[in-house]
Amino acid sequence: MIDWIYGKHAVLETLKSGRPVEKILLAKNINKFSVNEIIEHAKKQNVPFQWVPRTRLDQLAEGNNHQGVVAQVAAFEYASLEDLFERAEQKQEAPFFLLLDSIEDPHNLGSILRSADASGVHGVIIPKRRAAGVTSVVAKTSAGAVQHVPVVRVTNLNRVADELKERGVWLVGSDGSAEQEYTRVDYKMPVAMVIGNEGRGIHSLLKKKCDYLVKLPMRGKVSSLNASVAAGILMYEVMRCRMNDG
Repeated sequence: MIDWIYGKHAVLETLKSGRPVEKILLAKNINKFSVNEIIEHAKKQNVPFQWVPRTRLDQLAEGNNHQGVVAQVAAFEYASLEDLFERAEQKQEAPFFLLLDSIEDPHNLGSILRSADASGVHGVIIPKRRAAGVTSVVAKTSAGAVQHVPVVRVTNLNRVADELKERGVWLVGSDGSAEQEYTRVDYKMPVAMVIGNEGRGIHSLLKKKCDYLVKLPMRGKVSSLNASVAAGILMYEVMRCRMNDG
């Protein structure tokens, strides 16, 4: 299987990550200076590139904003749960994972992955069914961060939650009805932040498995935040807590 990655940052980060790239297509009318770094990396890695009409890129990106750059790559390779633990061990850090319960909007998933990369998350776990997978839209929205944050796709989130708990990882779920505010937890411990679906939140069974439920204080008229925004705030709280520790 093949996939298409589009957008300057997404294509550049794909090249930098070492993920195999079959070829790169560049719009004929693009400012060549703006894609110099992409071309340099392509030459170093012997990745063929060609200049094509912008309409060709419009077709491949299916109307999305490709910024004049599209790359053909092998299908995204998902990681394993063990990969995430190994990554944390290599960095000599307590595991810091995200467990996404049925995030359906690919733009939300892409934004979450971008924040995950910035805040030091060791990996993201998503379900196979009724949830967004890693697509070209996700890669574009993540600004290429998807190439740097391992993503595990699992059949049963509840089973994975049990395994994480058995391995000493504490589950912290984001829930608007929680009594405890998100700053009240010690995130220096091995932790998996659980982020629920955009509309219904965390499924009841998974919510029961959480060791802590935390909420973000809301002072406005709207009762909740976008899932990717809430996830970003929680991720940065974990990073802040751990930075202050050392």
